[in-house]
Amino acid sequence: MTSADFQPKMVTALREAKKKTVLTGAGVSAESGIPTFRDALTGLWQHFDAERLATPEAFQRDPALVWGWYEWRRMKVLAAQPNAVHLAISALADRVSHLSLFTQNVDDLHERAGSTDVQHLHGSLLHPRCFECGNPFTLPDGIPEEPHAGRRLSPPKCQACGGLVRPGVVWFNEALPAHILSSAMESARSCDLLIVLGTSGVVYPVAHLPEVARSSGRKIIQINSAPSELDSICTWNVRGRAGQLFPTLLSRAF
Repeated sequence: MTSADFQPKMVTALREAKKKTVLTGAGVSAESGIPTFRDALTGLWQHFDAERLATPEAFQRDPALVWGWYEWRRMKVLAAQPNAVHLAISALADRVSHLSLFTQNVDDLHERAGSTDVQHLHGSLLHPRCFECGNPFTLPDGIPEEPHAGRRLSPPKCQACGGLVRPGVVWFNEALPAHILSSAMESARSCDLLIVLGTSGVVYPVAHLPEVARSSGRKIIQINSAPSELDSICTWNVRGRAGQLFPTLLSRAF
C-alpha cells in the first residue's frame, strides 16, 4: 500500500481516534541521515562489533573505545536536522487532545521538532550518567569533533563520586527504563490508535507493543520502507518512506 492506496477506514481511524499513541524506530532517524545502529557498525566502525561496543562489560573493559564510538554517534546526531516525520508528529500533537510519543531512537530530533514529553525507551545520547552512581552528567554545548574509527576518548568523570561517565543509552544485557516501558505498555493497551513508524519490529520488549495493542482490540497503522515482523499484527501496513507518506496521510485525515 502506498499513499495512493490509503484506505478510507484508515484515514477515518486517524481522524477520529481520541487517544493516539506513536512509536518511532531507527527508520525515522535514518531519514535525517543518522546511521542506524547496524549501519554505524558497518561504516567507519566496520572492524568492531556490537558486543564489543554496546555492553556494560565492554565499557568496563575499554571505556575510552566505547566512549569514542558514542561520541562519534552523538556528533552525527547533533549535525542532523529533524525531518518531515518529526515535524508531522509535532504538528499532529498540536491538533489532537491526547497523543503519547514513544521512541526507540536515542537522539533528540523529536524534541528539536517541537514534540514535548518524548519518552525514550532506549535512553538518549544527550543524557549520559555516571557508570558507578548513576548521577546525571551535563555535556558541553556544541558538536564534538569527529573521532576517527577506533579512536579512544577518555570519558569524563562524575562530579559526585569521581566514577567514569557512560553514555545514557540502554545497552545489551540492560533493562529498559521500567517506568517508561510500563507507560508504553499501558498506552498501547488503552489508546484508540497505535501509529508505528520506521521500526523493524525485531527488538524486544518494544516490539511487543503492537501485539499488546492488537490483543486489546486497538487499531494499528504501520508505515515502513520494508516488510517487518509487525506486518501480520498491524491493521494497516503502508509501504514507503515515512517522511513522504505520514505527512500525506495527515493531510488526508485533517
